[in-house]
Amino acid sequence: MKDFTNDSRGLERYSRHLTLPSWGKKGQKKIKAASILLVGVGGLGSPISLYLAGAGVGRLGLMDDDHVSVSNLPRQVLYSTDEVGQSKVGIAQKRLTRLNPDVEVLAFSERLTDENAPEIIKDFDLVLDGTDNMVTRRIINQTCVRLDKPYIFGAVNRFDGQVSVFHASRGPCLECLFPDLPEEEREKTEEELAILNTVPAIIGALQVTEALKLILGMADLLVGRLLLFNALEPSIQCIQFQKKDDCKVCG
Repeated sequence: MKDFTNDSRGLERYSRHLTLPSWGKKGQKKIKAASILLVGVGGLGSPISLYLAGAGVGRLGLMDDDHVSVSNLPRQVLYSTDEVGQSKVGIAQKRLTRLNPDVEVLAFSERLTDENAPEIIKDFDLVLDGTDNMVTRRIINQTCVRLDKPYIFGAVNRFDGQVSVFHASRGPCLECLFPDLPEEEREKTEEELAILNTVPAIIGALQVTEALKLILGMADLLVGRLLLFNALEPSIQCIQFQKKDDCKVCG
C-alpha cells in the first residue's frame, strides 16, 4: 500500500482532512487501509462513490448490474448523456480511478443475491447501501449479521430520506426496524419512483459521513437510531429503536 505521508501530493490532497480534530495522518491511514463494498451505483451510489473515492478509501467495491438510462441522469451524477446504455460499474470504475488514483476500485457487474453475497461481502470491512429495493437490503442485512459486518443503510423516496447504521454485535439490525422484509421484488408504482434529484445527494453524503466515522472509531454513530430527512419542511430528526430479542435475523 502506497504511503501518502511520504508523498507531497498525497499530503496536499488530504490536507483539509488531516487538520480536522481526531483525524490527522493516523486517521487518514485508517481510511486508506479500509475496504468498502457499495451495493448499487445509482442515485445514492453516485454521490457515495464520489465522496468515498475523494476521501481516499483504500479499496472500493462497486456492485450493480444496471446500465445508464436517460431518466437516471438528473440524480445519478456519475454519468453523462453520451454514456446512456453503458454499464454503470464500468463507467464508475474509470471515473473514480481518474478522480483518485490512490483508490483501488473493483467492479462487480452483477446483482447481489443470497448465493453470491457471502463470498463477496466477506472481503470488505463494511457495506454501504446504494440500492432502491428492500429485497436486496434484506440480503445485505442477513449477510452482514452472519459475518458481523457493519451496514450503512440509506433510502430515498420523493422528498424524503432515511439513514441508519446496522451492526448486529453493537445494536439492532434492519429486520428489527422493518420486520418481515420481502423475499421477492415487486414492480414499483410511478409514485414510488418519484424523487427530487437533490435528496439522494444529501442522504448519500450522510451515509459516507457515518462510514468515515465508523472507520475512524468516532462515537455517536447512528446505531439504534434512524435519521429522517424531509426536504420540504425542511427537517432532520432521529428516532430510536431497539434490538428485538425475537428478531429472526439477529435475535
